[in-house]
Amino acid sequence: MAYTKEDIIRIVKEQDIEFVRMQFTDIFGQLKNVAITASQIGKAVNNEIMLDGSSIEGFVRINESDQYLYPDLDSFTIFPWRPQQGRVARLICDVYNPDGTPFVGDPRGVLKRVLAKAKAMGYDAFNVGPEAEFFLFQTDDEGKPTTKTNDEAGYFDLGPLDHGEGTRREICLALEQMDFEIEASHHEVAQGQHEIDFKYAEALRTADNIMTFKLAVKTLAQKNGLHATFMPKPIFGINGSGMHTNMSLFKDGKNVFADPNGEKGLSKECYSFIAGLLYHVKGFAAITNPLVNSYKRLVPGYEAPCYLAWSASNRSALIRIPASRGLGTRVELRSPDPCCNPYLALAVCLAAGLDGIEKGMTPPAEITENIFKMDDAARKAHGIDSLPGSLEEAIQAMKGDQLVLDTLGEHIAENYIEGKMKEWDEYRTRVSSWEREKYIINY
Repeated sequence: MAYTKEDIIRIVKEQDIEFVRMQFTDIFGQLKNVAITASQIGKAVNNEIMLDGSSIEGFVRINESDQYLYPDLDSFTIFPWRPQQGRVARLICDVYNPDGTPFVGDPRGVLKRVLAKAKAMGYDAFNVGPEAEFFLFQTDDEGKPTTKTNDEAGYFDLGPLDHGEGTRREICLALEQMDFEIEASHHEVAQGQHEIDFKYAEALRTADNIMTFKLAVKTLAQKNGLHATFMPKPIFGINGSGMHTNMSLFKDGKNVFADPNGEKGLSKECYSFIAGLLYHVKGFAAITNPLVNSYKRLVPGYEAPCYLAWSASNRSALIRIPASRGLGTRVELRSPDPCCNPYLALAVCLAAGLDGIEKGMTPPAEITENIFKMDDAARKAHGIDSLPGSLEEAIQAMKGDQLVLDTLGEHIAENYIEGKMKEWDEYRTRVSSWEREKYIINY
């Protein structure tokens, strides 16, 4: 929807809205908000709501803390899960400095900069369709999450096996009230695991939608006494949760990845985009797979892609080209997980693809056989490299990829690396239950 300031002020009054959440995202992908009362909506739409940036991790130091929230008026929506009286709406905001310049540490601004670069190269749209998986777990008597699912269902199963079905349906209906177009919703491979796919959109809107989707899933699960988690690998021995990311570039309304005369119906730009992703994927893994836990998902045997290869059909490859051609031609990157900051993740993916196009890169040959079934020697013979094996390895790879560092900008890159190294050190020095079980008796 396209809204004017006057529209929003009028709707807030007419719809009995009492609070408006001014939402923004920190560099680690956490949704933040400043809640204002309806009486402040005039100030809000005129970019006059302030925030203390020094209290947000990775934003600014205490001596430069004042920042302003500039709402994206088109993002205005009413939360359907709040009471009908005293309703709550939201606006997604960009963060600005007091002098009216965009704040360099705002992830939404990072994606806007890369989209501006794509526009300068002649591409008028970067469309992205995400497939975000999540688990629904029961909570204990204190309301804390367990890892019990109360669910014996498997891939595409229906109730009564799938106890999360009611909650999943509620989430879909709530999202549709917020103008999402839900394309599919189904039970995933693992017990308690679900997927809801919404229609692709231009990248900035998609990143906003991912943040809204995660909020809706968590809020409605909690309302039903369940806990929703986007943690990539909550349980050992079963599939983890990914966020396959489908991407396409458009020029003058035409999908530039499609070429009916090209090999496999793909254009030269498409092959270069794939090559750019493969070239930089190790460097941006710390962004698309940001947790210590992310690397427990990226292991062979659980459908998660850990080998650097592409294919038109093979689901063991990191990059897959789904079957549809023409306008629907797209490149699916299968490594990202739903914990990533979507603004930064889509920014680095686009930057990597554009780098491939600018440099006229060509990808290695397509791999059609099952990479999981190959041994090390066979993978080596095919020249198949693998993703980083840990968050620490991913951070080192990121430090060595200038394109990724430049895309994020110095401020975000430095704060991100520092925060993630802290996380790694905390993990590395913590004694786990596995170590106690393994060693306490034998030694």
